[in-house]
Amino acid sequence: MSDQQQSGAEAVDAAIAQGLDLDGSPIPPKMLDLYTGVMGLEGNRKRSGVTNSMRSRIVRIGAKHIAQDELNQKLVDAGWAGLKDKEIAFYYGPKG
Repeated sequence: MSDQQQSGAEAVDAAIAQGLDLDGSPIPPKMLDLYTGVMGLEGNRKRSGVTNSMRSRIVRIGAKHIAQDELNQKLVDAGWAGLKDKEIAFYYGPKG
């Protein structure tokens, strides 16, 4: 894969579909089976709405890249509730 193809969720999804890691090495079948099974469960889960799913993704991914106060303000500015105590503890709390 080129460098451009090795970034973003699409690159990961494409690699998984091919059964190959981004470096071209095979993904062990047991890992693929577990991933496929869990993703199947997630795919069947009832959703509470698109905006709730969007917020959850923003928090989960944003916490990796954006400081707590900034992410909180961005959520509020966009019209969502700010970070919840449990989100702050999970994503920004001490790492064990």
